[in-house]
Amino acid sequence: MSIKVSAYIATSLDGFIARSDGELDWLNEANATVPDGEDCGFQAFMNTVDTLIMGRKTFEQVLSFGEWPYDRTPVVVLSRNPVSFPPRVPNSVTHSSEPLRDLLKRLSDGGIEHVYVDGGMTIQGFLSEGLIDEVTVTVIPVILGDGIRLFGSIEKDISLAHVQTTVFDFGFVQTTYSVTKDA
Repeated sequence: MSIKVSAYIATSLDGFIARSDGELDWLNEANATVPDGEDCGFQAFMNTVDTLIMGRKTFEQVLSFGEWPYDRTPVVVLSRNPVSFPPRVPNSVTHSSEPLRDLLKRLSDGGIEHVYVDGGMTIQGFLSEGLIDEVTVTVIPVILGDGIRLFGSIEKDISLAHVQTTVFDFGFVQTTYSVTKDA
């Protein structure tokens, strides 16, 4: 399988991706401080992505944003249960309950070269199976004290190699790491 899998996500300084109830008010407030036209490299990243894989909770959060933000980029929503898609969601959005390795093999066999995984549980699942190649975390200068953590418990250490760090004038710090794979 020759498919690249990347995680790209924002966290609070203390490592939370959302409040305990899933709210992102703190992230919306932080994004309001970002100058017009600045997207912290997200569109450049998305231009390299063939398919986005997200968990059901992340999908439901994205639906709450109003307009579908991923245009026609194929999106796979992971869920053990069937998922119904509202009419405003493009036909490029599908559902899968496949094991992660099987899903990646199917996508790779279909010509997909770069997958973006989003959502805390989804990222944790891919990491625990050794399936993520690169992690980009944008740290937002706020301490929440409690919430949904980006990284949960792991069975063994996951070694990372620093690729780059970008410091934005408005306080965000974005770091990209490659995941060191076992030989």
